[in-house]
Amino acid sequence: MSRDGTRAARRGRWLATIGALAVVAAPAVPGGLPAPPAALAGAVQTAHPPSARPPFDGGGWQSTDWSSTATATKVSDIAAMIGAPSGSDGSGVGVALIDTGVVQVPGLPAAQVVNGPDLSFESQGDTVRYLDTFGHGTHMAGIIIGDDPASGFRGLAPKAKLTSVKVGTAHGAVDVSQMIAAVDWVVAHRNDDPANPIRVINLAYGSNSSQPALVDPLTYAVENAWRNGIVVVVAGGNGSTRSSNLSNPAYDPFVLSVGSASTKGTRDYADDELSLFSSVSNLRNVDLLAPGESIVSLRDPGSSIDTAFPIARVGDRLFKGTGSSQATAVVSGAVALLLQNRPDLTPDQVKALLKASATPLTKGKAATMRLGELNLAAALSRSTPSGTQAAMRSMGLGSLEMSRGSLHVSRNGLPLVGEVSLFGPFNVADWTYRSAARTAWNGGVWMGYRMAGDGWTGSSWASRTWASAAWPGRPWAGASAWADDDWSKHYWTGTYWAGTYWAGTYWAGDKWSSKHWK
Repeated sequence: MSRDGTRAARRGRWLATIGALAVVAAPAVPGGLPAPPAALAGAVQTAHPPSARPPFDGGGWQSTDWSSTATATKVSDIAAMIGAPSGSDGSGVGVALIDTGVVQVPGLPAAQVVNGPDLSFESQGDTVRYLDTFGHGTHMAGIIIGDDPASGFRGLAPKAKLTSVKVGTAHGAVDVSQMIAAVDWVVAHRNDDPANPIRVINLAYGSNSSQPALVDPLTYAVENAWRNGIVVVVAGGNGSTRSSNLSNPAYDPFVLSVGSASTKGTRDYADDELSLFSSVSNLRNVDLLAPGESIVSLRDPGSSIDTAFPIARVGDRLFKGTGSSQATAVVSGAVALLLQNRPDLTPDQVKALLKASATPLTKGKAATMRLGELNLAAALSRSTPSGTQAAMRSMGLGSLEMSRGSLHVSRNGLPLVGEVSLFGPFNVADWTYRSAARTAWNGGVWMGYRMAGDGWTGSSWASRTWASAAWPGRPWAGASAWADDDWSKHYWTGTYWAGTYWAGTYWAGDKWSSKHWK
């Protein structure tokens, strides 16, 4: 193929999925909208049609299903069920959403959302930077802060201030090093808005690492956030009730780990059960369950999930999703309400209150494992607990490669492996020191690598968008340097992605990552 032909092939919407090496391709369908991707893992794996539920998986981003025909669960019903206090709206509380970005759809008021840095691969595309090309982040944001009177939709904490830190691409691709950098950034910038300090991180991500939490770098990062006064709410995973471990970092003993409960479409707890897809563990189980099946939130028109799963649309503005991701967003919204009412609570006290006040479920495995479901009214009625968590802290000196588990991004057929971040060697001892000291970031530079601009700029989302930056140098050994033709011609039309859907094997993975968001 000629150089011009090669460039043209690369200008389509590039494939970026989490996983090991594979070939993924999907042709456009009539009418210009893209078809769902066909994932080929090694040999051939049949693509999931829009009406099919992807198989459950314990790693990556954890929304399991965007196509359920089950009865929709409204956030207003969840608010009534958990006893969200009348008049509370999350005012004065900041929530950091480390996810796939957020699109300014109706129901996400500009005054309530700011863009932190875009640390995703799509940060290098001028017209996709910050935008949620996947659809997952917008769905999470809606559950937490959404407010759309036209559709009757309201999130749990509509006046909380949400900072979006984008790490995932149109099909979820993200490396653990990007996740660590994102958490470090939130810790360093938690007080940028003194009226709305960041008190909560919503993290619907998990790798399938088997590395002990005591040494894992990602667990060290989230524990550092916890020690700096931020409640880190993490999805436990979607490995099913037959799983033996939670995802990383949900298996960390300090964070608030969340599993999904099936509410059967009712507002009471009597018939609730542990969702069949929700991960459990006999070692370190989830701390709390929350509704996570067929949760209705905001739709991101033209995103990957919106295009692949039209069956999940609820009218023109809303969308259904299932997973421990959705349950995590419910808990994050509830934590924002709790902190609005009791701002002096520490992360340990928040966790202790929510666990002690949870309603014990009486059916199935939830009863056997003594799991309880979020009950905010009961939490607010309890006195503030004393004491702190006694678990051993993570040292963070383990392997970055082991933290990834089996999930690897790849470029030009070359996976990112070993003790390296996106751009070069990762010295874990140096990083743990800087992370604890909140100096891992210096302006837009993380651990010596330029990943973002140096400050707030622009006029997007109430005049607060973190400056972008061109990524210099080589992404990882053996691959060519980041180049303009790698990122050009990725554009958002306002209603759907246009142009060629995938570009051969340019970015490749072995898994279709709509199943990877918790």
